[in-house]
Parts: sequence; C-alpha cells; structure tokens
Amino acid sequence: MTASPVGPRLGLRANSAQFLLLVVVNALVGGVLGTERTVLPLLGQQEFHLTAHTYILAFGATKAVTNVFAGTLSDRYGRKPVLLAGWLVAIPVPLMLIWAPSWGWVVAANVLLGVNQGLAWSTTVIMKIDLAGPRRRGLAMGLNEAAGYLAVAATALATGALAARHGLRPAPFLLGAAYVAVGLGLASLLVRETRGHAHHEAATQQAAEGAHRGDLTTRQVFSLVSWREPALSSASQAVLVNNLNDGLAWGLFPVLFAAAGPFGRFGDRRRLGGGRRQRLFADHAEPSRDGRQGDRQVGAGRRADVHQPGAVERFVQ
Repeated sequence: MTASPVGPRLGLRANSAQFLLLVVVNALVGGVLGTERTVLPLLGQQEFHLTAHTYILAFGATKAVTNVFAGTLSDRYGRKPVLLAGWLVAIPVPLMLIWAPSWGWVVAANVLLGVNQGLAWSTTVIMKIDLAGPRRRGLAMGLNEAAGYLAVAATALATGALAARHGLRPAPFLLGAAYVAVGLGLASLLVRETRGHAHHEAATQQAAEGAHRGDLTTRQVFSLVSWREPALSSASQAVLVNNLNDGLAWGLFPVLFAAAGPFGRFGDRRRLGGGRRQRLFADHAEPSRDGRQGDRQVGAGRRADVHQPGAVERFVQ
C-alpha cells in the first residue's frame, strides 16, 4: 500500500524562509524604481533642459498593461519564469540612463522599467499570497508592499546623497545596476516556484466547499475588478488615485525641493523618503487591523490587481 501524496504546506510559518527571501527580492524591485525618484527629474531639467514628464507616462502606461497580464502569465507559465523575465528586462535600464545621449533613451528606459515593475513586483505579491494561504493573504500583501516602498524611500535618499556628492550620472544609477544583479541572482538561484501551493489551495477549497474551478478568462477578470464586483472595483479605483498622486510627487517634488537652495538639499532627500515611509506603514498596518476577514478580502483584491483568475473566483464566492 502506498501513502497518498501530501500537498505543499500553506502558511507564513511553514514557508518562512522562502517568504522572507521574496520580501528581500521585492525590496530590490522597489530599489530599482527608487533610483529614479530623486535624480531623473533633475537630470531632465539640468542636462536635457526639459521639464516634460513623458518618462512617468511611459512608465505608468507600460506598468498598467503589464499588470493586466502578469497574473495570467504566471498561471500559464509559472511564477518563477515571469519573475525572471521581469529581472531580465531590467538589465539595460541603468545602463541606458547612464549613457543616454537624448531624452528618448530615458523614455525608452522607463518603458522597460514599467515592464520590470509590472512583472517582478506583481509576481512577488502572487508568490507570497500563494505561500501564505487563505488566512494571511492581507498580511502577506502588506509585508510585500512595506518592503518595496521602504526600499523606494531608502534608495531615493541614497541616490540623492550620491548625486549631491558625485553628480547626477553615473553614480546613482550604478546602485540600480547592483540591485538588478543581486535580484536576478536571488531569483535564479534561490527562489522556488509557488504555483503548486495555489493549485493545492484551490483543490482543497473545491473539495471542502464545492468551489468552482479557475475558468474565468482575462476579460472576465478585468470586468470583475473594474466595475462588476463592488469591493474589487473600489480597491482598483483607490489604487489608481494613489498611483496618480505618486506619479505627481515623483515628477514635481525633486524639482521643487532642489529649487529651495542649499539649505533644502538634505531636507529634499528626507522629504522624498518620508512620503514613501508613510505609504509603507499604511500598507503594512491596514491588513493587521482588518483581521482575518480583511486579510482574505485585501489579499484577493491585491491578486485581482494583477488579474489572477483564481484569486478573483475565491473572493467572489
């Protein structure tokens, strides 16, 4: 007689090592984004004599489109291949910014950065929720966002200091190149596939509750998240407004703070970091206050943000 196979174990404690590794990986993803926060608006103004923020539009549009398909791709090909693809796309970004002879190079680099963030950040969210299981999805999402935005804030602070001492190029973007190298190495060598955890959870829920299978199309998921499901559509609208505010801060604050003069230079970097710290504490604290039911809803909503069909189905049951 052979023993029946045992599925993957769910929960933060059971998967603590892999979960913490993914927290570090997402911090590196956020760090790559943070390298631009302080420096790029000043680069456009001082070296290219431009005040246009086309790079923000290029980044935001590309990331939004990539987010739509990140969940579907991770379901079809696996989480780890999508994560690796996100890191591979990021390799040219710091090099293009260092050697950019024209503003078009900067915009093109931000298109690649949008793909990187849409694939890598979204996939780390999915992977953590896979590991956490149904009871701690919100906490998993909160820890992911806290790590990512803390890295954005810390890197914006660090690149401001590097730019003040060594100039706008190349020193700040060399930090981004280091993030990409470490992130790609960790994702390649240490991160493990988590799609099996999601399949195990789905099979367990179907057996226990008679839940329907993961048969929603990307179009159906998009409509649920955008307008048909009230809770998910509200979350999507809130994220949209928050990201619009973030983009505005990214484009305007460095220029305004730099214009404050010598006294404002150190304060600029503190302020740029402070806004991200406020965001990350809100992201981390909110799921804990919500309790278990809030964890399930916030986790499902975050997975809906990257349009993973299985998460939406479990939420709308």
